[in-house]
Amino acid sequence: MTEPRKGDIGLTKIGGLAGAFVNFGQWFVGDFAPVQHALIYVGHGMVVQAMPSGAEILPLEEASPVVMWSTGLIELTAEQRSHIAYEAVKLVGTPYSFLDYLSIALERLGFRSKLIRERVMASGHLICSQLCVLAYERAGIDLFPGMFPGDQTPGDLYHLLKDLEDND
Repeated sequence: MTEPRKGDIGLTKIGGLAGAFVNFGQWFVGDFAPVQHALIYVGHGMVVQAMPSGAEILPLEEASPVVMWSTGLIELTAEQRSHIAYEAVKLVGTPYSFLDYLSIALERLGFRSKLIRERVMASGHLICSQLCVLAYERAGIDLFPGMFPGDQTPGDLYHLLKDLEDND
């Protein structure tokens, strides 16, 4: 297992009903992956992750075991890493919204209204993958150029990292 560095994205598996729900959703929208959750390593053994109770910061060992890190796959400067971690920590407390999964599904099925997009942007809610993408975006790194930042799932992050790994 790669040792994470500040600003790295970690991808995990989650069990239970939540994991099954995410698995089904990712399969349904065409981006099935062996992971269901994403988090950001912010240094000093801590991670930030979006959870149904709101985004939280916690020790890495208390999070779901990471099966893949972005370490060495996304080239980042020390300054970018610090900025990503800073932005992730600023998102602690952000509410979660299962409705964002519906928004992603509608987008993947070709239905995206301006009203839905504005609602997602204005809600201030984030799912785990959105938190990661937003922290990177606020640090000036666009992981998914041309895509609305609210439309990524943990599966999208997995496929991005696998593509980078395969091209390395």
